[in-house]
Amino acid sequence: MPTIGETLREARMRQRLDIADVETKTKIRAKYLRALENEEFSMLPGPTFVKTFMRTYAEALGLDPHVLVEEYRANYEGGEEPETLTPLGPPGSPRERRRVGGGRRIAPVVVVGMGLLAVVVALLVVGLLSGDDGGQGESQQPSETTETQPSGPRTERDRPPPRPRRVVLRIAPVTETYVCIDTGPGTQTRFEGIIDAPRTFRGRRLRVNLGNTSVEMRRNGRPFDIEPTTEPVGFAFTPRSSRPLPVGERPCA
Repeated sequence: MPTIGETLREARMRQRLDIADVETKTKIRAKYLRALENEEFSMLPGPTFVKTFMRTYAEALGLDPHVLVEEYRANYEGGEEPETLTPLGPPGSPRERRRVGGGRRIAPVVVVGMGLLAVVVALLVVGLLSGDDGGQGESQQPSETTETQPSGPRTERDRPPPRPRRVVLRIAPVTETYVCIDTGPGTQTRFEGIIDAPRTFRGRRLRVNLGNTSVEMRRNGRPFDIEPTTEPVGFAFTPRSSRPLPVGERPCA
């Protein structure tokens, strides 16, 4: 039975295509196509991209991609643990605080300090309320010289900025980076490929799969921080929120 690489190479040669023709057709770089045919899978960024490129290559040659991907999983991913995504939350997130501080008792000094803080806050509140009552008493006295100024219409500067209704995502790679983007589960892939220059994507919702974290991202004009890691990462964006994606929910995975 021919191997994965032999199956791809023989199908390409039957169609009298060279690597350059397939590169133009699939937008996959020639060195990655040769790596698939030679089964040098370590040259690709990771298992996710091996399966993605293999699927695209097989479809371009008219082969059944499912058979090749399943053979790759059976022969090369049999005993490996699933990829995990490093949490993007700050070190002080509730989960980490529970893990670090579980079972410890609060020091008496902390309890005393919290009690003093509560007393100070209570005194401030009482003082503010007393000041408001005095101000109201004075305002009730009649005044012949004070005139009420009519409130004019609110200007454009006074109005709060409108909430964004779409996601505008700008990805600027520091080095060549694999990117796959869709708009949600079961939707068509908006973009898949390797970029070496900034690209901007728009949509009501976007899901992103990045081959590495050597990128600078901005969501609706604001910087989006990515914790450096050697593994691929994924995110889901809406106009008002974002969250990391586990491996099974990332596009093209």
